[in-house]
Amino acid sequence: MAKVIDPATVEARTGTIYPKELAKMVEGRSKRALTDLMGLTQFGVNVTTLAPGAASSHRHWHVAEDEFCYILEGDITLISNEGEQVLKPGMAVSFPANEENGHQLVNKSDKPVTYLEIGTRAQVDQCTYPDVDMHATKVGGKFAMRRKTGRPFE
Repeated sequence: MAKVIDPATVEARTGTIYPKELAKMVEGRSKRALTDLMGLTQFGVNVTTLAPGAASSHRHWHVAEDEFCYILEGDITLISNEGEQVLKPGMAVSFPANEENGHQLVNKSDKPVTYLEIGTRAQVDQCTYPDVDMHATKVGGKFAMRRKTGRPFE
């Protein structure tokens, strides 16, 4: 049976799994997770809004998960290994699994930006953060954050 929801009625999640010392960058980010509510398990979809100055994440890349973003409203800056590029409403960007291209979206404008964030839901994954001392390991669908040496965060 088809399920229909209004994303505006979904509670926004503003927290992060980042350790406290690395969490400031994503303050001002809110995500409305849609797929769990709709009973989907193979991929995830978030309606994500970034306040001015907020970032989607630290620059990162996944070993096992594809990512795709479609800009709905506002101008957002993509930062990747290639440099910076402004994405406007109607534009899309993809990040294939295991492509070592650290990426993030940053709202450098003075208005909120909203985009769809779609990705694989791999049960096992590794995520590399080239600009900060953090690495993520995903087992059983749950990420654990550690320093690049493997040492846990305090």
